[in-house]
Amino acid sequence: MAKSRSDVSKNTKKGSKKSKKGLKIVLALVVALLVIFGLVIWKVYSDVAGTTEKIYKNVDDKEEVRKSPVNIDKSDSFSVLMLGVDTGDLGRTEQGRSDTMMVMTINPRTNTSKIVSIPRDTYTEIVGKGTMDKINHAYAFGGTAMAMNTVQKLVDIPIDYYVEVNMQGIQDLVDTVGGVNVTSPLTFDYDGYSFIEGQAKTLAGAEALAFSRMRYEDPEGDYGRQKRQRQVLEAIVKKAATFSTITNYKDVLGTMENNLQTNLAFEDMVDIFSKYRSATSTIEQIQLKGEGITLDGISYQQVSEEELSRVSTLLKEQLEIE
Repeated sequence: MAKSRSDVSKNTKKGSKKSKKGLKIVLALVVALLVIFGLVIWKVYSDVAGTTEKIYKNVDDKEEVRKSPVNIDKSDSFSVLMLGVDTGDLGRTEQGRSDTMMVMTINPRTNTSKIVSIPRDTYTEIVGKGTMDKINHAYAFGGTAMAMNTVQKLVDIPIDYYVEVNMQGIQDLVDTVGGVNVTSPLTFDYDGYSFIEGQAKTLAGAEALAFSRMRYEDPEGDYGRQKRQRQVLEAIVKKAATFSTITNYKDVLGTMENNLQTNLAFEDMVDIFSKYRSATSTIEQIQLKGEGITLDGISYQQVSEEELSRVSTLLKEQLEIE
């Protein structure tokens, strides 16, 4: 028997009420999820901001060579001096020396980055000290400012920022991001760990530190070590951007807080993450090379003017400066 118009109307109203009720439930769930998501984002933002405040340390004595300061908010190309210091190595607590010195330039327009390794024994003027010495002594003599001033005069480019990490911090950071993947360029044993040429391997913190520190068994000496250090650094940068690391952000922040210092402000880090991330996908590794010399019984690496010009030109092109 056919339904009356009254029955159809009643059923329509009931269906309409159920639909509205279902829509309200969905909307309530969406609002609840947005609130939860907002709280999580706020929590992460708050934690990151708190950590960056603790690791931030300005460099008052750095010589400014740019005509106008770099503006990360406007996606300017910039440079960073990365210092791996031996303060936390083998239980040291004194100032120490910069065991590793690398200059990284990042260009968001070309989406490329360059990492230049500077030999620790490079014979150069220590700016502010008035003497010629090994470049890694600059940090021991005058800390971060003297190291930055010395490096920017050596390679003739502005050094905009620095990131300083102690050797223990490198080990801790690798462990925090869940290990790093590298392929050994040669076969060697060091500190109880074995590495095989051409073999890809996931390294935990202590093993990664051993991989990057061996020098005397490498046919290329300190240059070979610097090449492996760049491998570890590049692997850390790429691993740090993965989802698994982001979800483990509290441990990463804890490691940074204990082992790292920088003059990058929180706002700069946010801009770099949002505007410069793609530039880390293409990283060119460059080695500043010198020749071994001996002065007063001490070994140095002397870098020729031609080699300095070669590297300086590459970095200036990357920074888009004359």
